[in-house]
Amino acid sequence: MAHFQFESTINDLVKLDAPMLRCPAPRWQRKAMDKDDPNHLALSPLRLSKLKTPKTTSRRCSYKNNFTPNKTPKKTPMRSQGKAKPLAGKSKTPAHGVNYQGDRFIPNRSEINMAVSNFKLTAGSNSQNSSGPESQASGDEDQQQQNKKYSSTMAHLLNDNTVQESKILKFKKNAPRVPEGFSNNLKVLYTSNCGSTTKCKSYRQIPQNADRIMDAPQLRDDYYLTLMDWGLKNLIAVGLDNEVYLWNANNGEITHLLQMENPDEYVSCVSWIAEGNVLAVSNSLGQVQLWDVEKEKCLRTMSGHAARVGSLSWNSFLLSSGSRSGAIHQHDVRIADHRIATLNNHTQEVCGLQWSHDGKYLASGGNDNLLNIWGGGLGNDTTPIHSFTQHQAAVKALAWCPWQPYLLASGGGTADRHIRFWNCNTGSSLNNVDTNSQVSALLWSHEHRELISSHGYSQFQLTIWKYPTMAKVTELKGHTNRILSMCLSPDGTKVMSAAADETLRLWRTFEGLEKQKKTTSKNKHDMRSSIITKGIR
Repeated sequence: MAHFQFESTINDLVKLDAPMLRCPAPRWQRKAMDKDDPNHLALSPLRLSKLKTPKTTSRRCSYKNNFTPNKTPKKTPMRSQGKAKPLAGKSKTPAHGVNYQGDRFIPNRSEINMAVSNFKLTAGSNSQNSSGPESQASGDEDQQQQNKKYSSTMAHLLNDNTVQESKILKFKKNAPRVPEGFSNNLKVLYTSNCGSTTKCKSYRQIPQNADRIMDAPQLRDDYYLTLMDWGLKNLIAVGLDNEVYLWNANNGEITHLLQMENPDEYVSCVSWIAEGNVLAVSNSLGQVQLWDVEKEKCLRTMSGHAARVGSLSWNSFLLSSGSRSGAIHQHDVRIADHRIATLNNHTQEVCGLQWSHDGKYLASGGNDNLLNIWGGGLGNDTTPIHSFTQHQAAVKALAWCPWQPYLLASGGGTADRHIRFWNCNTGSSLNNVDTNSQVSALLWSHEHRELISSHGYSQFQLTIWKYPTMAKVTELKGHTNRILSMCLSPDGTKVMSAAADETLRLWRTFEGLEKQKKTTSKNKHDMRSSIITKGIR
């Protein structure tokens, strides 16, 4: 029976039917009692049970006193019918300045910028303390200082000019270098066509006009031929119809080297050996001649092609020649039986041929829109290592990167207009950019890490690109017809372009920063010395 008595005792204790005499009074009752008796500081529990519901209450206290025994409120707030209806004559949102008898109105403090409010309050109090006739003169200055301080505070809060402070993580050491031959295929997603419409800011002065213009009469307007090359001894060889001329860039002298015996023949390509003392000249009959420029003598004539030879490339003692038939012959110029290999994979004329700087790869581009990569071995292998078909026009412009021997840049003709970059170790495409015009030649600048391209229709310009972003550094215009060939000086500072307008133009595109500084300092020194001389006189 004891447990039944215990349960009844617990039930009596937890019942809420009787008034709670020892609990604290609600806030609205305390406010009502303070209004009735402002000097009263403490109320007894007996008096709490006899209090009446205040006549004027807020929305939250619009029902009768819930502390009266055996009485329930007529309306249950915010729960009875899903939505609480506002009282008659009352607005939903309490107006400012209303004296409430119930709970006070608490605004949304999340919408208040406490830092700016504190600054305004502090600035206002400081300006009020300095009121008087003596402080009126400095009032404008104080206001300007406050405005500047307010602007700096807002800039600091918005973190516009404190970029360094916003960095959370920072590497103490540089990231490790990428191993040679590594190719990131995802790089194409972020770098393709990147910077084609933007222009890179140039930190050096690039002359926009040609440094020298020379006439080149009877220069054949043929996109598939390479009729100009710059040798190591600073000699430029130019093929004009059936003749070859040499121009000395040191002193400006012009030398007539050769003329074809048959008037129907014409020069189709010229190429210097690495040492710069032997010039290879090919003609429309499929022959390749080797000339000693110092003695102005033909050393030997190598034949074997069935059509004209439009491209030549040297690799030490090995000379590669590409013909209109699509065949590529490998000539060893040291031996009598010079042809040691034949590469057959192109179906149309081979118009681009270029050996890599380390002699590991040979790149060939043809009029069949095909780009082939061949190995550096001397075997008669007719299968290329890589064959790329992404170009939609003839591939004539080829250039190997000087600081990455496996990186090749290629340019397409009128129907393609793209410059594409290839990793020949992996056979993957790295990037491409649309130039909006025919690409006839490409050259690299090792010092500035830039690429220059020559173009045909319709602006006939030379464009300098910043690698690897491919943002335009500048455009050089002056030719009135499409550019056919382009070559780089041995020191890598100047570029010569040959166009169908029968002119050669010399551009100072890649002059070093040290040379520019020396020239500037020399000009300043000359100006200073002239000023001193005039002062003495």
